[in-house]
Amino acid sequence: MSQPEGTRFDSPGDSPGCLLWRATHRWQREITRALRPLGLTHVQFVLLASSWWLAGNRPVAPTQRELAEHAGTDPMMTSQVLRGLEARGLVVRARDSTDGRSRRITPTEEGALFAGRAIAVVERTDAVFFAGSDPGELLRTLAKLALGD
Repeated sequence: MSQPEGTRFDSPGDSPGCLLWRATHRWQREITRALRPLGLTHVQFVLLASSWWLAGNRPVAPTQRELAEHAGTDPMMTSQVLRGLEARGLVVRARDSTDGRSRRITPTEEGALFAGRAIAVVERTDAVFFAGSDPGELLRTLAKLALGD
C-alpha cells in the first residue's frame, strides 16, 4: 500500500506528532487513574500544586491570572476549578487589596498538605510511566518543545 499524498510517513507510528499525542493521552490516563482516589481531576491537581509551589516561592500569593499563566490553563476554566477547590477548603481566593477585580490564591493548611500528598502520587506515577527513559534527556527535550527554545 502506498502512503497517502501529503505525508512523508509510512504509518502514524512514524510521526513524532502522532506519537507525542498518543504518549500524552496515555500519560494523562495514568495520572487521572492515580488521582482518582484523592478525588482530584488532573487540572485540579495542576492548579492546587501550582498554587502551593507559587505561594512557597514568591513574596506574595499569585493572582488567578498569574496562576493560570503558570499552569498553562485557560483563565475562565481556572476560575471555575479554583471555586471548586475553595469549596473543598483547599485554597482561599481572597480579593487583592490593590485591585478588587483580582483574586489572590493561597492554599489552606489542609490544601498544602493535600498538595504534597497529591504531588507524591503524581511523581510515583511519573516514575513508573517514564521508567527506562533517560530522565535528563527527556526533560531537556520536553522543555525545548514546551518552551520553544
